[in-house]
Amino acid sequence: MSFLSRQLKFCLKLPRLTTQIRLQQTKPKLAVSGDVIPIFSNAHLFPDKVALRDSVGSYTYGNLFISAKELANTITQKVDGKTNQRVMFLCSHDADYVVTLWAIWMSGQIAVPLSPQHPKNILLYYANDTNASLLITTSQYVDLMQRVAKNTNTKLHVLDDKLKLTTAAKVATKKSDLEAPLSLSFYSANNALILYTSGTTGNPKGVVLTHKNIVFQVNTLLEAWKWTPNDVILHTLPLHHVHGIVNALLCPLYMGAKTIMLPKFDANAVWSHLLGVSPQQGDRRISVYMAVPTIYTKLIEEYKRVFSSDPKMVEHIRNILKNKVRLMVSGSAPLPVPVYQQWFEISGHKLLERYGMTETGMSLSNLYDSDREPGFVGLPLPGVSVRLVDENSKSSALEMTNSGGEISCQMDNKLVVSGEVKGELLVKSDGVFREYYNRPEATKKEFSQDGWFKTGDVSLFSISKNKFKILGRKSSDIIKSGGYKLSAIEIETALLGHPDIKDCVVVGVEDKEWGQRVAAVVVLRENKTLTLEDLRSWGGEKLAKYALPSVLEIVNEIPKNAMGKVNKKQLVDAVFRK
Repeated sequence: MSFLSRQLKFCLKLPRLTTQIRLQQTKPKLAVSGDVIPIFSNAHLFPDKVALRDSVGSYTYGNLFISAKELANTITQKVDGKTNQRVMFLCSHDADYVVTLWAIWMSGQIAVPLSPQHPKNILLYYANDTNASLLITTSQYVDLMQRVAKNTNTKLHVLDDKLKLTTAAKVATKKSDLEAPLSLSFYSANNALILYTSGTTGNPKGVVLTHKNIVFQVNTLLEAWKWTPNDVILHTLPLHHVHGIVNALLCPLYMGAKTIMLPKFDANAVWSHLLGVSPQQGDRRISVYMAVPTIYTKLIEEYKRVFSSDPKMVEHIRNILKNKVRLMVSGSAPLPVPVYQQWFEISGHKLLERYGMTETGMSLSNLYDSDREPGFVGLPLPGVSVRLVDENSKSSALEMTNSGGEISCQMDNKLVVSGEVKGELLVKSDGVFREYYNRPEATKKEFSQDGWFKTGDVSLFSISKNKFKILGRKSSDIIKSGGYKLSAIEIETALLGHPDIKDCVVVGVEDKEWGQRVAAVVVLRENKTLTLEDLRSWGGEKLAKYALPSVLEIVNEIPKNAMGKVNKKQLVDAVFRK
C-alpha cells in the first residue's frame, strides 16, 4: 500500500482515491413535512424562557415573538400588503434588532441589515441597489436615516423609544398569539436576507440568502458545535455579517438558548461577563463566545494590563474559562499563531477556527472534539461538499463531501505534492446563496458549469493532518514572486511572531524584475524600531529565503473593517502609490 493510501486509509487504488471517515454526526433536519421552519417559529416551544438580555433588560421568547408580530402588522401596512419587499433596518445591538428582524420576516419581507458604521453614501447605495420599500430605525439614528429616506424617496418608520420596555411586558394570552401570520410554505420558497459583500473589487454586491439557506446553515452549526438550550452566548459581533447574525445570534435563538448582548465590544465588559463578575439574577455563566482575531488581541492586551501580574488571578481566570466556557470560536479573518498560543495560555482553550463566506455560510470547521492546530479550519460541515481546483490544469484535484457525518473523498494523485493538495476552493450545499441581487451575470460568473460556487480562496488540504488550511484570496493573498506562489497569510503568521511587531499585513507590490515583491506593512510595539535587514535576518529561520519581505513599511495603524479584515488593494494604494 502506498504512503498516500496509508495516510488516508483509502479503499480504492490510485490515482483516483476514495475514503470514508465516520464523524458521529447526523444530517441536519431542515424541515417538517417539506416546509422550512423559519427562525422565529421555534419561539412557541419555549415562550417563557429568557431568549435575550441587553442593557435595558431581559426578554423571553414569547416577549420577542409577540412584539415582532405587532411590528409585522405595521410593516405590512407600510408596504401596502405586499410581500418580498426589501426592508432596510438600522438598529442598536439590543432587542430592537431581533424584534425588527423577526417582524420583517413575519410580514414576508426581505431584511437588509445595516451598520451604524456605514456612512451616508453607502446607505444610499444600498437603498438604491435594493430598491428598498421601507427603512426602519430607532431615534438614535433617525437623523441619518431621514436623509437616506429623503434622498431615495423611501418610506421611513421610526421605532418607539419604549419598544424594548413594552416588549419585555408582552404576554401571550391565547395560542394564536404565538402563531406567525404567514404559513410555513411561504418560507420554503422565498428570500430572507440581503447581506452586502465588502466590495474589494467594484461596488459591493447584495448576497441574497433564502430562508432555506439560513435554516440549513443554522442546523449545521447546531449539530457540529453541539449547541444546547442551556447554552449562554456573549454576543459582541456586528449584526450585518453572517458571523454575527447566523453563527452568534440565530443559532441560539433557534435552539432556545440565551444570548447576552453588549451594546458594543468593550474589553473590560467582556472580561467581566466571561468571568461571571456581578451577573444578573438568574444568569448562568457564559458557555459560548465567538469573536474575530482583532477582538481576541484586544482581550489579551486587557488581560496583560489588568490581570497578568497577579499569579492567583491568572490561575483563577484559566480555571473559570477552561471549566465553565465550553466553546470559543475565531473567524472572519485569519487567526495569527501568536494570538492562538497566547489565548491558549490564558484560557486553556484552543480556539476553534472555521471557514465561511457571506455567500456560503460556514463551510469548513474544526471538529468540536478535535485536537486543533492554528491555521487549520478542519473539514466540510455536514451537508457540505468542497472541491479544490488546480490552477494550472483547471481540473479537480480533490473533492470531499460530508454526508450525514460520513466524509467521502476523491483525489487526483498526480496533483498531490509532498502530501498536500492545493487549489481554488469551490463549495456546494443548501447553504449557498441564491444570487447576487439584480446581478444575473455576476451570479453566473461565480458558479462553475456544474453548479459549484467559486470562493476565490486558495486552500490547501494536508493529507497527514486530514485538515484544510486557507492560504488566501487568489487576487490579493497569493503573491507571485520570481516564479514562486507565496501565501501572504503564512508570511503574516510568521512575522507576527516577532517580539517587536504588534500587527502586520503582507502584500505583493508590482516589480519589473520579480513580478511582485513581498512587502510587509508593519505596526511596531511602543518604543520599538525595526529595519528590513533585521527583519530578514530574524525571519531567515522561519521562512524560505524567497518568501522573506524585500520591502518594509512602518505605519501607525492598519485600517480594518468591523470584522477585522484588511482591504489590501486600498492598503497598497495608500502605502505604495502615494
